[in-house]
Amino acid sequence: MAPQIILIDSLDDERLSAYTRLTERELRSVLEPEKGIFIAESAKVIERAVDAGLEPVSFLMGERWLDQLMPLLERVAEKWGDVPVFVASMELMEQLTGFTVTRGALAAFRRPLLAAAPDFLRGLIERAGDRPVRVCVLEGIVDHTNVGAIFRSAAALNVDGILVSPTCCDPLYRRAVRVSMGTVFQVPWCRIGTEARVWPHDGLRELHEAGFTCASMALEDDSVSLDDPALLEIPRLALFMGTEGAGLQAKTIAGSDLTIRIPMAHGVDSLNVAAASAVAFWQLCPHADNGYHYRPGMFA
Repeated sequence: MAPQIILIDSLDDERLSAYTRLTERELRSVLEPEKGIFIAESAKVIERAVDAGLEPVSFLMGERWLDQLMPLLERVAEKWGDVPVFVASMELMEQLTGFTVTRGALAAFRRPLLAAAPDFLRGLIERAGDRPVRVCVLEGIVDHTNVGAIFRSAAALNVDGILVSPTCCDPLYRRAVRVSMGTVFQVPWCRIGTEARVWPHDGLRELHEAGFTCASMALEDDSVSLDDPALLEIPRLALFMGTEGAGLQAKTIAGSDLTIRIPMAHGVDSLNVAAASAVAFWQLCPHADNGYHYRPGMFA
């Protein structure tokens, strides 16, 4: 089946509202109340979303991208049928905010259904078998750039999964997706906790019931050094990362089984949460084989 190519000459076309007018909140609730949609920007990110099996709703691209994306669009058409591919002149695409980032290629995808936290954790444990399980819990992180960067580090450094608290921003917000370079589609994730007013008690309970040791990244007097060998012996570890300003809530730290800090020099007391996550993931997760060779996708 051939892709459904539709030439457009105005961004005012109602069929393009997902790209041009609707807010992130509206994308989640107005167009598709049951599941919602999200926007992927740039050919690389779109490719990773398709490779992850996510269902596209439509594409919007500048005309110079059509030939390059055609093999991908043909795969989409074969699997999903008549998915509209809106094609505009590059001059028209330049009118879209953020063109220098999107480079003139966008796609709308249906949001995947997320597993409940207990089922999610059970699945991770089953897949891990006898090896240790490492998950990261994001609490109150409101900068989409940081969330995207954490997902990218998690994918690169072998984190088994990410759990997103009620106070954390949406990993499928378009900037988070873009900064993650599409790795948000590769790292298993789910939401944990019912609502902000009862967090973190419900989240801690679910993790403890699944057999996880909960560790807060925090600068406490009794914090364990990240390089303590005993941490590597913990069979199931949930690492809590806190908001960019104040860090984790006091009640989250109090409810954790231990706190961990990264030893630092020159009087520096903290790192950006995305940088700290990368350091912690490298230390606590299984390392990739150094024989790995980069395998670029279609749009490296």
